[in-house]
Amino acid sequence: MRVFTTLPQQDLHKVGPAAQAIEGAGYTGVSTQENKHDPFLALAVAGAATCRIELHTGVAIAFARSPMVCANIGWDLASGTDGRFTLGLGSQIRAHNEKRFSVPWSAPAPRMREYVQAVRAIWSAWKGDGKLAYEGRHYRFTLMTPNFVPEAYDGPLPRIGIAAVGPAMMKVAAEECDGVKLHVFCTRKYLERKIQPILAEGLAKAGRARETFDISGGGFVVTGKDDEAVAKLFDWVRYRVAFYGSTPAYWPVFEEHGLGDLGRKLNTMTKAGQWNEIAAQVPDDVVHLFAAVGRHDQIAKAIEARFGGLVDSVSASASSARPADLPPELIQDISRIPTQYRPA
Repeated sequence: MRVFTTLPQQDLHKVGPAAQAIEGAGYTGVSTQENKHDPFLALAVAGAATCRIELHTGVAIAFARSPMVCANIGWDLASGTDGRFTLGLGSQIRAHNEKRFSVPWSAPAPRMREYVQAVRAIWSAWKGDGKLAYEGRHYRFTLMTPNFVPEAYDGPLPRIGIAAVGPAMMKVAAEECDGVKLHVFCTRKYLERKIQPILAEGLAKAGRARETFDISGGGFVVTGKDDEAVAKLFDWVRYRVAFYGSTPAYWPVFEEHGLGDLGRKLNTMTKAGQWNEIAAQVPDDVVHLFAAVGRHDQIAKAIEARFGGLVDSVSASASSARPADLPPELIQDISRIPTQYRPA
C-alpha cells in the first residue's frame, strides 16, 4: 500500500522542512489541494528539498487552466525532480467553474478526456515525437515554435490521474489516465459493486493491465496515538460525511446502503442553514462505512480490511492530523499491505 500525506501549503517557508520530515518518515509521497492555495507551488518547494518522495497534485482544477499551462508546469516539475511528479486533475462542479473561476461549463467527462489527450500531445511534441497537431471539440493546439519548447530531459513524462465520482469520469480515468483519485465519500461496498466494474471495463477497452493503474483514495483514515485522538478525528470525519452526504451528486453512495433518506434529510437541513446540526444525524456505524478507524496499533489491519484488494494508495492525513502523527514503523506496516498496482 502506498501512503501519502499533505504539505503545509499556507506557508512556503515550512514546506521544505516538512517535506524532508515526510521523506524521512518513509511516506510514499505528498499531495496538494486547490482549496485556499495554489496546488503547484508547494510541490516545487518540496521537490527541491527532497530526492525520493512522489509529488502529486490531488487535485488541480483543470478547466480553470489551459492544457498548455498544465503541460508547462508538469514538464518543469517532472524535469526538476527526476520524474517524481504526477499531474492530478479534477473538473470541480459547475458552480465553482462559472462563479469562482469564471470559465465556461460543458459536460465535464468529454472535456476532461480531451484535456488529458491534449496535455499528452503537447508533451509528445516537446519530446520530439512530431509536430503539435491536436484538434478536438474543446481544445485545439497546432502551434509550437522552437522558442517555446522547454529544454529536454531524459526522465519519464509525468503520470496523469484524475478525480472521478460518476461513471462517465471513471471511464475517462480508466481509458486515458495512469490512475484515478477517488473521492473520500466512498464505501468498500460502493467500490466493489459500482466503481471496480467500470474501471475494469475501461482498462480492458484501452488494452491496459490493472497493474499499471493506480487507484487512490476512496475513504478516510481515522487514527491517532490514543483513543482520545481517534475520537476527535472520528467526529471530524462524521461532519465530512454529513457535509458531502447533503449533496445530491453523492447520494448514489448512500443509496447503495439504503441511506437515501439520510441524504435527503441532510440536504433539507443545509438548505435551512442548519450546518452545525448535520453531524449529529450521522450515526457511528455510518461513519465506519466511510473510514478505516483505529489507534496506531490497530490501524494497519483496519486499512487492510477497509481498502485492501481494491485501492493502491491511501492518504493518512486530515485537517486535524499532522504527518508526524504516523510513526515510521506504522508507515512501514501499512506499506506491506498487498496491492495490485506495480509502479514502474
